[in-house]
Amino acid sequence: MSPPQPSDSPVPSRRARASRDLVVLGIIGVLLAGAVWAGVAVIGKEFYSASAFVERYLSLVSEGRAGEALAIPGVAVDSTELDAAGLPPYASDALLRRAAMAALSDVSIVSEVETGDATRVTVTYRAGTYQGTTAFDVVRAGQIGLAPTWRFGTSPLAVMDLVVKGSMTFEVNGFEVDKRQVSPDGVDADPLAPVAMLVFSPGIYSVAVDTAISATPGVAVVSDSPFAGIPVEIQAQATEQFVSVVQDRVDEFLVACATQQVLQPTSCPFGYYVQDRIASLPTWSIVQQPAVTLEPEGAGWVIPPTEAVAHIEVDIRSIFDGSIDPVSEDVPFIVTATITIAPDGKATITVGGPDTR
Repeated sequence: MSPPQPSDSPVPSRRARASRDLVVLGIIGVLLAGAVWAGVAVIGKEFYSASAFVERYLSLVSEGRAGEALAIPGVAVDSTELDAAGLPPYASDALLRRAAMAALSDVSIVSEVETGDATRVTVTYRAGTYQGTTAFDVVRAGQIGLAPTWRFGTSPLAVMDLVVKGSMTFEVNGFEVDKRQVSPDGVDADPLAPVAMLVFSPGIYSVAVDTAISATPGVAVVSDSPFAGIPVEIQAQATEQFVSVVQDRVDEFLVACATQQVLQPTSCPFGYYVQDRIASLPTWSIVQQPAVTLEPEGAGWVIPPTEAVAHIEVDIRSIFDGSIDPVSEDVPFIVTATITIAPDGKATITVGGPDTR
């Protein structure tokens, strides 16, 4: 009998196991590669996407980091770009600072949609009590390694065209502005001309006047449209303190007028006309002072025509027969006045009236 031959079965068994190991390793490699690419995609969306770019800008604006927000590509603009967009090319950058900015809250990306060469990122947010939505157009600016870089295709800045009547100074979110400092005309700035100022969008800006002379409640202005004009007009009213001061000065002026013992007090808004001669020096008194109200006019104020009453005591000699008649008569008259405000804040009051000589 022949001796038993050694079996070949272990060899195929080892090959089978090796093949299975290679397959498993291949599957693991594919899964790892997928995980890596998935991680890259997540990281890209989180840090390098168009939405992440916009979120970075909004975060800086909300935190009042104006300089860093302006440094983001596509935010800062020059006069040529403003003019091309139909916006005032001389718009001031005075409000592009922390002191004039207000925080945003509840910022959320709504969508990211490619539109031709640009990507439109739409966000919602809360600015004060205003719930807003703004769309930003961003474009690819290049690439760093595998990561894309972005820039705003349309600047997110806007221009506030602000007319403030009744004051040369005002406040925006508590930051004080003088028209003569932000107007291209400087000290010759027209007090009724709008001043153009760049603002961040989105943003909320409270515009108010609060001086010893004039004041107005804050007006909330929302900037929610990138690279657009925002017309704003506010009317300041004279403060009670200012009206009281003007009333005192007018009263003093008229009382001084009443000390003149003539029929027509010089540069005063009242007088008395006679065709005969006077037999005694006239004596004047003010029996009803005008109730002063103030209305803005240009950079100053006016007292609109206001009724008042003087009283005259005088003896009149008739040129016909020489007889003397005592006159004691109330003389109604009209008071007007202009109040000019100097650059240092001092007020000059000029009182007049229809009968002023």
